[in-house]
Amino acid sequence: MIESQARISSAREVADELRRRSCFVMVSHVKPDGDTLGAGFALGLALKRLGKRVLYFAEDAIPRNLRFLPEAQYASRQLPSDLPADTLFVFCDMSDWRRAGDGLPALTRENMLDIDHHLGNALFGKFNFVLETECSTGSVVMHLLRELGVPLDASIATCILTTIMTDTGGFMHSNTTADALDLSAQLIRLGADKEKITEEVFLRKRVAATKLLGRIIDEMTLKHGGSYCYSYVDDAMLAQTGADGEDTEDFVNVLLGQEGVNVAALFKAIDGELRVSLRSNGGVNVQAAAARLGGGGHFRASGLTFKGTLPNAFESVEQALIAEGL
Repeated sequence: MIESQARISSAREVADELRRRSCFVMVSHVKPDGDTLGAGFALGLALKRLGKRVLYFAEDAIPRNLRFLPEAQYASRQLPSDLPADTLFVFCDMSDWRRAGDGLPALTRENMLDIDHHLGNALFGKFNFVLETECSTGSVVMHLLRELGVPLDASIATCILTTIMTDTGGFMHSNTTADALDLSAQLIRLGADKEKITEEVFLRKRVAATKLLGRIIDEMTLKHGGSYCYSYVDDAMLAQTGADGEDTEDFVNVLLGQEGVNVAALFKAIDGELRVSLRSNGGVNVQAAAARLGGGGHFRASGLTFKGTLPNAFESVEQALIAEGL
């Protein structure tokens, strides 16, 4: 077991360590999103330009809508056997190293760097660069890129802008601060392909996904005077529509967008797992609610994995939300 080291590192400390080491594995979390991937690819590109050896570990396949990202083609579940003993494993966008999945080799804290912006990060690495006020892990990485002094090009800028756009919901969420917009403008001036990000992440939808959304809406339930909206998706619904788990990623925001809804939940009973995505308009801390059931995330956006049946999950999540003020 890797014990926690409750210490936040400075950008200078981390940059010095990045310069000292020669080989890196950028680690994304399971079910990778734009933030974990974009942050890792951006830092990986910068390190390559410093002459470092960089690999990318991803337990799960890169989602279709993120395969446009520079370096995405190099992400793999397999790692070479000739990694140096002091290879630094860089965990991006996860509050606990276990979110990387089961495919990593045995690691010591000495060879772990934790880069994140989540509340409640376990500070599991020798170095922990965690800035909770940042809108994305990619914007946390920007502090390191500045400290390293690596010139930013269009590829790095596109990776960082992807992290910001995905974690702010296309600049719609409350974490769309003035600083986030200022940084986004800088990245666009550097050549970040905002149009490509918009098209791939937010606009292009498969017909199967649209059909699945219809089924999810059919099963939508409103409770607590219409302030709480939830629905579910299961394997049968995927089979009926020809969709897959990737197609469900944005649907919880559709539930939250219904008139009068303050909190939304989407229950995903897929491939033998039951995952729950939670969203809030700010009146309820869904991060705290998820934490009651072993999950985590952000104040307005969080998730968890539930061990049990769908009906039990419906009840348990509702009670956790009630405890946080639903």
